Amino acid sequence: MQTANSWNKHLIEDMNCDHSSIEVRLPLEQTVPFVFNSPHSGRTYPEAFLAASRLDRHAIRRSEDYFVDELFAAAPNIGAPLQCAHFPRAFIDVNREPYELDPRMFVGKVPNFTNSNSIRVAGGLGTIPRLVAENMEIYRHRLPIQEGLDRIEHYYRPYHERLRTLLVKTHARFGYGVLIDCHSMPANAQASSRNRPDFVLGDRYGTSATEPLSQLALGLLQDMGYTVSRNKPYAGGFITEHYGRPGRGLHALQIEINRGLYVDERTFEKESGFVALQEDLTRFMTLLTESFTNNYSEIALAAE
Repeated sequence: MQTANSWNKHLIEDMNCDHSSIEVRLPLEQTVPFVFNSPHSGRTYPEAFLAASRLDRHAIRRSEDYFVDELFAAAPNIGAPLQCAHFPRAFIDVNREPYELDPRMFVGKVPNFTNSNSIRVAGGLGTIPRLVAENMEIYRHRLPIQEGLDRIEHYYRPYHERLRTLLVKTHARFGYGVLIDCHSMPANAQASSRNRPDFVLGDRYGTSATEPLSQLALGLLQDMGYTVSRNKPYAGGFITEHYGRPGRGLHALQIEINRGLYVDERTFEKESGFVALQEDLTRFMTLLTESFTNNYSEIALAAE
């Protein structure tokens, strides 16, 4: 039987992969002021994490944004960086504040600066998630608090440091920058069989991105024949809220893709629509980056 201490030791050994757990795909030359980000498509599960879970290897994947990194894989070809997490969201969620921790999950005292009262923590979806989709408990036992802090130090912080560096360099080069935060969503709303739209765009109700960017993205997707909602049911998470500063020339827009368009949510296998969707998203990225970049001077002037 693996004790908490021995499990923690093995997990720390797994954590010696800070660099390989985060991938930044760079263009030969960055030609557009955009950065694409896929924080939840990671599918490399540490063995010690799996051993500590009450879920099998299939069930624990239910919180993944399946293949979103592949859907946006053409970003470097159009001149924009793409950052991806290889570690899974169930292990640590970088789309949360750094210390949204549930004290009930841990053995030991959580730091005084922990935000343990957030709605996301209450729902089991803090920085160290307690649940995967469909309210399935992840862990057999409580974790040592140092384990949670180590994950933040070895995964969360490096991820945000790299993302911040990409945005700072983009802003310095072009005078402004745009972050597109890429996600997927279940095809149906919970407790309902009602289908969701094909896409949901989130700009924190207009606070994380300028209105013309959101309208441009919405219009491009609609022109391709997709149904699109804005801010409902997803207005954007921590990444969108944290990095979006339109007044400073930093815009952040979250995009949620309906999984029913491209993947079987029971088997996690790509469906026939995957290639067509990938091609549409490549065209979407091309048109979005070109149009917004070419018209940004007018947009910035109107905003003043």
